[in-house]
Amino acid sequence: MRLTAQDLGAERGGERIFSGLHFAIGAGEALLVTGPNGAGKSTLLQVLCGLLPAAEGTILLEGAGEEWPTVAAAAHYLGHGNAMKPAMSVEENLRFWREFNGEPCLEVDEALEEVGLGSLGYLPFSTLSTGQRRRAAIARLLVSWRPIWLLDEPTAGLDARSETRFTALMEAHRADGGLIIAATHWPLHLQDVKELVLGDAA
Repeated sequence: MRLTAQDLGAERGGERIFSGLHFAIGAGEALLVTGPNGAGKSTLLQVLCGLLPAAEGTILLEGAGEEWPTVAAAAHYLGHGNAMKPAMSVEENLRFWREFNGEPCLEVDEALEEVGLGSLGYLPFSTLSTGQRRRAAIARLLVSWRPIWLLDEPTAGLDARSETRFTALMEAHRADGGLIIAATHWPLHLQDVKELVLGDAA
C-alpha cells in the first residue's frame, strides 16, 4: 500500500492555507507533519480523510484493493476532539465505534488494557481526566482495523508513561503494515520516520 500526494493545496474560508505539497508514504512507514500554528497541519489531515476538499492536486492510494478504495475509507482519524459521547460509558463508546466501523480488531476490554484503562471502562466518558479521555480515544484506533492512522496532536494530555505505551502501539501498527501520518509539535519517538515541514500560513 502506498499513499501519494501531488501538488496538494487547501483553503479555509477562501484563504489559501498551503499549496504544492508533495509526499509519499508506504506500508510500515510514518510521516510526521510539523510546523508552526496556522501552517495547515490539521487542515492537511482533514483533507486526507475527506473532511475538507482539496483546493488543488491529487491524493492517490495504491495497492489497497477494493476493500479500501479511498484514503477516507482506509483511515482512522484522531482529531483534537476525542469523538466520544460524554454520557455513555467508555465501553459503550468503544462498542459503538467497533460496530459502526466494522473490520473488528481487538475486543473492547483488550483495547482498554492496551491503553492502561482496563479497570475504568464502566465509567461515563465525561468523568475521565484529560489524559484518560485521550487514552480512551486511542483505544478507538484498536477496536477496528484501518491500515492508515491520521493523528492530530495524538499525545496531547498524555503523561510520559502513556506516551511510551502509545509509541509501542504505533510501532506495532507499522509492523502490521500500517501507515501513520501524524501532525505534532512534539517528537513521537518513532524510529525511521519521514518529516514534512509546513511553513507559515498564507
